[in-house]
Amino acid sequence: MNQWNERFQAEKYVYGTEPNVFLSEMQKKLQLTGDVLAIAEGEGRNAVFLAEQGMNVTTWDYAKSGLQKTKRLADERGVTVKTQLVDLNEAEWEKDHWDEMVCIFGHFPTDLRKKTLNGVKEAVKPGSYFVTEVYSRYQIPYKSGGPKDLDFLYTHEEFIQTFHDWRIVHFFMGEVIRNEGELHNGLAHVIQFVGQKPAQ
Repeated sequence: MNQWNERFQAEKYVYGTEPNVFLSEMQKKLQLTGDVLAIAEGEGRNAVFLAEQGMNVTTWDYAKSGLQKTKRLADERGVTVKTQLVDLNEAEWEKDHWDEMVCIFGHFPTDLRKKTLNGVKEAVKPGSYFVTEVYSRYQIPYKSGGPKDLDFLYTHEEFIQTFHDWRIVHFFMGEVIRNEGELHNGLAHVIQFVGQKPAQ
């Protein structure tokens, strides 16, 4: 059993049930619509929020217990979220498939992270958006959540290089305060990126 499956087996939602603040702000700004994929979505708080905005939401996660809690939260809120048990090492990225894509604090080893970002670039439809907030490599001293291994943390260069030919709608690296459940609390160092794939 992987560590995330064990972590999410607790009755309590370890990251809370409210959406990430940055995602909520970007939804208000961009009015995201259509079919959205939320990768490494954990217990589903962001997916359920997007479904409440009228979007058709699919989540990928490697923790079966997280997907079960996503379904439970969606049922409680009266919305539908499609959940899929996906190992990103084996993910198939269908070209120009998703209207929007979201990744909130999805952290993976460097090689898988590069593969995943390239997969996102491939799978978003032209004219559509990728929205993400993740911990930067400066996060470790902050003690407010996230991986303790540098290999799992992001650099700003990864986004600039991967999405160099996209329109950058929003880019930020620096300090924010996050209070998300038990495990994301206090001052943190993050990277926020919103990119729009060029229309064909």
